[in-house]
Amino acid sequence: MQCEICGKRPAVVHFTEIVNNKKSEYHVCEKCAEEKGYHVPLVKTKFSVGDLLAGMVDQPGSAEESRVGRVQCPKCGLVYSNFKETGRLGCSECYPTFRAQLRPLLRRIHGSTKHVGKTPIRDAARVALRREVQRLHEQLQKAIEREEFEAAAELRDRIRTMETSGVPPQPEVGAP
Repeated sequence: MQCEICGKRPAVVHFTEIVNNKKSEYHVCEKCAEEKGYHVPLVKTKFSVGDLLAGMVDQPGSAEESRVGRVQCPKCGLVYSNFKETGRLGCSECYPTFRAQLRPLLRRIHGSTKHVGKTPIRDAARVALRREVQRLHEQLQKAIEREEFEAAAELRDRIRTMETSGVPPQPEVGAP
């Protein structure tokens, strides 16, 4: 696309103007944009995750800033206001230090403050087996506490079978 003003150079600046609900689009070269007084930062900047996080952090007013105080990490010395600017924490101790400020941010970004993780597809069967064995161990412990020794023996046998074969046994019809 060529510049709409000079028609000589490629259009690199694109404007959309809306006046009285009427939309107008302009495509001009860098030189014509400068001559017309369109101030456009043409320097390419890198976008980082830190910039995204810094933009999502609430910008408290001076009253809230004085209420929260000047929270600073005792290990690395990072001040919370610096985290708000950069979106980056300084060390592992920053997480517990800024916990009260980070919880709402994490909830807004992830929907929760509890990390649940994700199982890689290639390990899904092994992880499922391990979880099933863990669940059976918990049932075994409860059966022992209730002195249900026959049920405990069945659970013990199922756990041994799963651990030795690596495959969960199919439950029998009528089994718990």
